[in-house]
Amino acid sequence: MKILGIESSCDETAAALVENDTKVISNVIASSLELHTKTGGIIPEVAAREQLKYILPVIKEALQGREIVEVDALAVTVGPGLIGSLLVGVETAKTLSFVWQKPLISVNHLQAHLYANWLEGRTPVFPAIGLVVSGGHTDLVLIKDHHEFIRLGGTRDDAAGECFDKCARLLGLGYPGGPIIGKLAETGNPKRYPLPRPMISQDNYDFSFSGLKTAAFALMRREKKINPHDFAASLQAAIVEPLVEKTLRVAEDYQVKTILLAGGVSANQFLRQQFSQRIPLPELFIPSPKLCTDNGACIAANAFFSNKAVSWKGIQANPGLEIEEGV
Repeated sequence: MKILGIESSCDETAAALVENDTKVISNVIASSLELHTKTGGIIPEVAAREQLKYILPVIKEALQGREIVEVDALAVTVGPGLIGSLLVGVETAKTLSFVWQKPLISVNHLQAHLYANWLEGRTPVFPAIGLVVSGGHTDLVLIKDHHEFIRLGGTRDDAAGECFDKCARLLGLGYPGGPIIGKLAETGNPKRYPLPRPMISQDNYDFSFSGLKTAAFALMRREKKINPHDFAASLQAAIVEPLVEKTLRVAEDYQVKTILLAGGVSANQFLRQQFSQRIPLPELFIPSPKLCTDNGACIAANAFFSNKAVSWKGIQANPGLEIEEGV
């Protein structure tokens, strides 16, 4: 079964052709990151206009000259995300479904991120704990089976990736902040600046990064001269430590067989190292960096396991969709 996955939830316009659950035939991504770098963050209207510009060329490239008859179904992200960007992907997919007379499968973007772990030759075992960590989301979910998601905890304010971005902006380092902080931290001292680990000792599975952002701002005002490498290493450690500790705690509490990481922040090398050092490799799944960010391949993989094709008439964009919600 070949599924064409379409993703347009934020600033990437992506399409991929995936055969069955694991064979990625094509995976094409057009990003408007360069435009958002100039403005220090994502402007929703700009992102939506770029989606309109790239959506059809990206789909055409993903098909790689194949005839439409070779595609068995389409899949599209319906949420969560920016409403303008989502509408571009959803309405395009609905139109193609109608014109091509192909079934259309709606996909929860956050759940789909976790399905990147099925695309690289290993098969996770249920029950599993999933940590989805990105610029807009930080969620811990219990996955009992395909599409049986129970949200156990998550951020109460800022997402981990948002904390990276905003603290990088304080230093004038540019956008997106996560990769810049990660690079600087490679040669920094993570113990140089004392930054808090919010909620790390609390008996729950929640996170909070707003206070850490405030503490970083106060530190910069207090210190006459900040070493950017040491600051980056200290900030990175303060973000990563609660993510690792609480994920391991919930995995032990629920006696799961597998831990799955997903989302853009899971590409952070320090985060990957900390998890790898604490968990036996057969139990830990982390996608390759190219599959951590928004892409169409994980949308198609998610759709393969759900295979809940519906009429294109019943599919609508839902920017507020939660990670445990079906579509």
